[in-house]
Amino acid sequence: MAAISIKLEKSQIYRNKDLILKDINFEITRGQFAFLIGRVGSGKTSLMKTLYAQLPLNEGVGIVCGYNLSTISRSEIPYFRRRLGIVFQDFGLMQDRNVVENLEFVLRATGTNDKNDIKYCIKNALERVGMLDKIQMRPHQLSGGEQQRVAIARALLNTPEIIFADEPTGNLDPITSEGIMGIFRQISNNGTTIFMATHNYTLFEKTRGRIFQIENQRITEKL
Repeated sequence: MAAISIKLEKSQIYRNKDLILKDINFEITRGQFAFLIGRVGSGKTSLMKTLYAQLPLNEGVGIVCGYNLSTISRSEIPYFRRRLGIVFQDFGLMQDRNVVENLEFVLRATGTNDKNDIKYCIKNALERVGMLDKIQMRPHQLSGGEQQRVAIARALLNTPEIIFADEPTGNLDPITSEGIMGIFRQISNNGTTIFMATHNYTLFEKTRGRIFQIENQRITEKL
């Protein structure tokens, strides 16, 4: 039986005191590719933030990578997030550092200090996204697609069980978006769970995966 990466049961999602999503019930097993779709402002980002413990889960059951989101402590969150990779629409790279320095910062921040380990992890991650030839460049010297590839490499550094991708192609043209989706498909094929929020319905037409739709504050799976 496949291990469960994400499980929500009778969960209510809040942003501050506002109820955003109600009675959420679903689970995603290890290695699955799943899309979260819905209109802008429907609650996709709030759900994502809850799943990686940026927003608290105060009602219902939430299990991600074996951690209970209802009871997780502040001291546990850094260890929890080492099990995850997170990719944002706006890339989130530090503009005053080159590609290697961006990735090295993340590794050191998550407890990797051995120089050989750092070198290996960075090389391996950049190789997977086809960016080894751009290691000395700073973000402003890269195209949007190249910056997103670096952001994906950053998410891969700690060999995550799950990658949360929140509108990862939102700032990219269609051809570049397809290249980025190809990288995500390859990552999924290698056993990493992908949970991707998007309002671009053309993305999942070319990628096999489960589709969860937000509508009227509820989530249903499209079969």
